[in-house]
Amino acid sequence: MKKLKALSIVAPACERIISGQKKLEIRSWRPEHLPLCDLVIVQNTQFLHKDGDEQIGTAMAIIDIVAAHAWRKDEIEMACANYWTEGYWAWEITNVRPLVPGIQCMAKRRIYEIDLAI
Repeated sequence: MKKLKALSIVAPACERIISGQKKLEIRSWRPEHLPLCDLVIVQNTQFLHKDGDEQIGTAMAIIDIVAAHAWRKDEIEMACANYWTEGYWAWEITNVRPLVPGIQCMAKRRIYEIDLAI
């Protein structure tokens, strides 16, 4: 088992990250430390709104977040977003390494730790 940092993302965003279509993850907050390497993205089916919210999800890939900047209107397509809202952060995704098959694990809010057998 290996202890890794994880980030839950609502479906179908993980597939879009893995396919290379989604290059930015949009959040209302940014990571405390960058770069954030070897981050597991966990796909779940609904937004987790409160601290303590959890859901079974699937670890789909390991990625690196190399930077975060104020999200710009011209980045809607890179984020696979339907619309733009001011005040959000664009996390730059690189080095995507799919986990095949995906691994069932917990999905939680913010960045959290999980143990994965990889």
